[in-house]
Amino acid sequence: MKKAIFILFLLAVLMNGCLTDGGTNKNNNTVNSNKNPIVIYAPVSGAIVSSPLLIEGKASGSWFFEASFPIKLVDENGELIAQSLANAKSDWMTDDYVEFSGKIEFSVSVEKKAYLVFQKDNPSGVPENDAEYRMPVVLTIKSRDLKIEISKIKVYFNNSKLDPEFTCVKVFPVEREIPKTAGIARATIEELLKGPTEHEKLNGYTTSINPGVKIQKLVIENGVAKIDFDAEMERGVGGSCRVGAIRSQITQTLKQFPSVKKVVISVDGRVEDALQP
Repeated sequence: MKKAIFILFLLAVLMNGCLTDGGTNKNNNTVNSNKNPIVIYAPVSGAIVSSPLLIEGKASGSWFFEASFPIKLVDENGELIAQSLANAKSDWMTDDYVEFSGKIEFSVSVEKKAYLVFQKDNPSGVPENDAEYRMPVVLTIKSRDLKIEISKIKVYFNNSKLDPEFTCVKVFPVEREIPKTAGIARATIEELLKGPTEHEKLNGYTTSINPGVKIQKLVIENGVAKIDFDAEMERGVGGSCRVGAIRSQITQTLKQFPSVKKVVISVDGRVEDALQP
């Protein structure tokens, strides 16, 4: 009797082992008839996602052709929103699971429900070989999808290529785009204080202004722009050439605005002895 019970117990254990589906186990890459041909790690079903949407998972090697298969986003009516490819991370010519990654960029004006569709690549075109897996997601808006009004402004720098002899006060404009604001003059000087970009540096642009300088006050009245900086503006600054270059950068940057005819620069409230050689 005990022997019969033991045999039945052993058979039950073996059958349970055969029926267990490890399809969601990231470390088990063997595909059999009891397992889903595709397993998605990210995003999860029903996730709220924004662009770019990064996708990770694993699929049977039979889903790939030339190391990829199609992925797309469709709305609830089946209308295409965006499409891309899932790319194999290793050898795809196998019947086992192959890990993949992908990225879809999309733009929506309102939050909306959609489906992330994974399609088996079927170069034969035979309908019997088609397969797909759908996952519901919610597409949300990122700030960059919103229309932000911008202003084109100019900031002025020295340039070793345009002025190889460095005449100190000669400065040259570069164009920047910044969010539209009522305080356009202050925003423009803050852009100047950032210094030239890496691309601009390659084209010879340099700044004579110290890094880390802060604007303490900026007022424009009767055509005069009065701007006050913190002490960092003068730290380590000496010589009439550099002082002249700094003044020229600030003055020309502010004078691009029709309301500014004259610029008065101060440091910690000091005007007369500020930025002296």
